[in-house]
Amino acid sequence: MVDVICDTSFLIHLATRNIKNLDSIYSEIGNIEFVVPLVVLNELEQLTKNQNKQDDASKTLEFVRDMKNIEILGKFADNAISEYIQKHGGMVATMDNELKNKIKNLNGTIISFSNDKIVLES
Repeated sequence: MVDVICDTSFLIHLATRNIKNLDSIYSEIGNIEFVVPLVVLNELEQLTKNQNKQDDASKTLEFVRDMKNIEILGKFADNAISEYIQKHGGMVATMDNELKNKIKNLNGTIISFSNDKIVLES
């Protein structure tokens, strides 16, 4: 089982959109598990206090409730995730282009969305 570390934007998209190939993603990519860093949970909690993002953040927190948490801490999720990948390697699920580039430079693997479908980027 390979852990896929999810960032905030990816989880919000996953929780609030109709993802077309979600069921087939496991046969396409393999035995993966989406995991939620504690720093991302903290970000989602903060977003529930923002009136414009409150609904999506609340839906996302409900969506991730049963997902495995991973102890990645820090002030900013992107930095904490990058540091983790630098030390341990791995796979990150994000829509953030800046984070994608950082992870690719660290030889990590990216999972993202394209037209509401999950895609593996190299």
